Amino acid sequence: MYVALLRGINVGGKHIVPMKMLAEMFTCAGCERVQTYIQSGNVLFAASPAVARGIAESTGQEIRKRLGHEAPVIVRSSEQFARVIENNPFAKRKDFENFSHVLFCADKLSPAKVKALDPQRSRGDEFVCSGQEIYLWAPNGVAKTKLTNAYFDGVLKTICTGRNWRTVGKLGEMLLTNQSLS
Repeated sequence: MYVALLRGINVGGKHIVPMKMLAEMFTCAGCERVQTYIQSGNVLFAASPAVARGIAESTGQEIRKRLGHEAPVIVRSSEQFARVIENNPFAKRKDFENFSHVLFCADKLSPAKVKALDPQRSRGDEFVCSGQEIYLWAPNGVAKTKLTNAYFDGVLKTICTGRNWRTVGKLGEMLLTNQSLS
């Protein structure tokens, strides 16, 4: 099982991608057991490793062709996603489900570029980079943080998309349930 995370769709009435259409795109690309979760672009699917490797590019192209806008797609296997959940450095903090987020990056993070990030950029907020993820602690709210996708994309030279911890947890549960159905 895999999860695909789309960036910047169905937010504020912009870049609308109907979930039924999105599920159809995955099915037509050779995926099975396709399931979407909430309107922000989360897709669970089963596929061969070859199909999974190409799904980000093919779905992005299909969205561009059909709807005329960009929607970067980041894919994680169920094993990778489980590690993301296990490795949250903020998990023991009070109210961590309310203030913890994960930014999933398209590329492995370069240690040299990670060093260029400013840990003081957003007072009260914290981040930890690990592998292809950035764990974000935003107690003042993600809408107020200066640790944005655009900031991380620019410094790290990648594309990332964020999810709050409740969504990450729910996707993890759904992946486990779907794994047990295999």
